[in-house]
Amino acid sequence: MRKKNILVLFGTRPEAIKLAPVVIELKRYPGHFNTTVCVTGQHREMLDQILSFFEIIPEIDLNLMTHNQSLTELTAKILLEVDLVIKKGNYDYIMVQGDTTTVFTSAIAAYYNRVKVIHVEAGLRSFDFDHPFPEEFNRRSIASFTNIHFAPSEHAKKNLLAESIDPDKIHNVGNTVIDALQYALPIVNRDDKKFRERFGNIDFNTEIVLVTGHRRENFGGPLQAICEAFKEIVGNNDVQIIYPVHLNPNVQETVHKLLGDHPNIHLIPPLPYPELIWLMNKSKIVITDSGGIQEEAPAMGKPVLVTREVTERKEVVESGNAIMVGNNTKKIVELTTELLSNSAMYNKMSEASNPYGDGSSAKHMIAILKSND
Repeated sequence: MRKKNILVLFGTRPEAIKLAPVVIELKRYPGHFNTTVCVTGQHREMLDQILSFFEIIPEIDLNLMTHNQSLTELTAKILLEVDLVIKKGNYDYIMVQGDTTTVFTSAIAAYYNRVKVIHVEAGLRSFDFDHPFPEEFNRRSIASFTNIHFAPSEHAKKNLLAESIDPDKIHNVGNTVIDALQYALPIVNRDDKKFRERFGNIDFNTEIVLVTGHRRENFGGPLQAICEAFKEIVGNNDVQIIYPVHLNPNVQETVHKLLGDHPNIHLIPPLPYPELIWLMNKSKIVITDSGGIQEEAPAMGKPVLVTREVTERKEVVESGNAIMVGNNTKKIVELTTELLSNSAMYNKMSEASNPYGDGSSAKHMIAILKSND
């Protein structure tokens, strides 16, 4: 059997987290695959943390990110550089994950060079090109020419079938974010004392609400409304909010202005993956607009309130793991308060079945790739 040459391409922290288990599994089979890892550096510092944690050393690092560049500039840069990488190699497949600019542009470069595309976490749909922007456009665009669609859920598979994608190209394998969690949790739990010292100013005898927020569509007024809800929550409940604040100035300015002087709201820098996972596991509730956290928190039994108007992860809402709250101040306050006080409601959400599999997604993918001609 001829070995398959696979170029695994990613650029951001979420992509790295979800592809790390696949890279680890691919490299367990050097007799079947020549695996080359290429990173674009779309998230430089955060990406490097994940590579270090999962002990992955890229063969190719394009290091393309520069300060404050536009989507157009980044797209053009990635397209040109990935095109050169492909031309220098002899790849059978290019593997990408999710819906970032790196994913979209690398897939186009593969298509232009007649290299087959493997899309991990295929089939997510919000059906609104503005929410999230530009991710909905990215994932829907590449679906039309992807050769192997690894869908994370039955819901995602149905979305692809509705777009007339060949059923033989679609495989529901679950979500590799669960694989990554199962790798990470034993490591971070062994370092419990170290993490408690890291967050020494936080009283873990009090209920913790973990908050994250970075979506473009929430910049400005929506984020202000969300922050007003947080002020009401700590004012009405014996609870602490921990908010790792995204580095984007549109987030930093609003959050620090509105929440910076509240003793029960802890504004901290963005966290490395191990610290975020540890803190999520210690929290009572998670309030987020992050796609990945909508998947990770339910796997740890944490109810999620989603501060977005629409989500492409509809299965977490349908399963009962999450509730959509948008930027509605009143709704955020009322549901958070109810989850803190109503044990029946809390238990129903925290014990709901996770729709993203059992942590064996990477193994399923590699089995399929082994048998694929």
